[in-house]
Amino acid sequence: MVVGKMIARGWLEEVEANLRRGEPMWRETGDGHGTTLIATEAGLEAIGIESVVASAVASVRRAKPKAEPEPVQTPDDSETVRPVAIRAGTKQAQIISMLQRPEGATVAEMVAATGWLAHTVRGSISGALKKKLGLPITVEKVEGRGTFYRIG
Repeated sequence: MVVGKMIARGWLEEVEANLRRGEPMWRETGDGHGTTLIATEAGLEAIGIESVVASAVASVRRAKPKAEPEPVQTPDDSETVRPVAIRAGTKQAQIISMLQRPEGATVAEMVAATGWLAHTVRGSISGALKKKLGLPITVEKVEGRGTFYRIG
């Protein structure tokens, strides 16, 4: 009943489950396929996740991967996949919003905004944003500005 109300309010969306990727199945559709629930942008905002972060996560979910690698099972993997939540106002949220700008951001700009060291910013981009959140980070080099990063 609660899930039905959350779907009606637009906070959750029922999508086809990708069982090969280890997505949990919410219900079976009867034709051998299953569905899973994902939080929508409105749902992420309703639980306090900043709108720029919510839109970044939603855009990644909408993007179709070119080739889907088989998931690697490690001994500490649990059977359920938990969505990653990013708290509003964090330094990671700041970096994501900077990377969503059309002009992107340089490491120096992100260092100035967060107070982190350059190696921490680069590690956050490759580890937390690319690997953990799966955000498509692109890198470009422009004469006069240097190397800058951007989402998409």
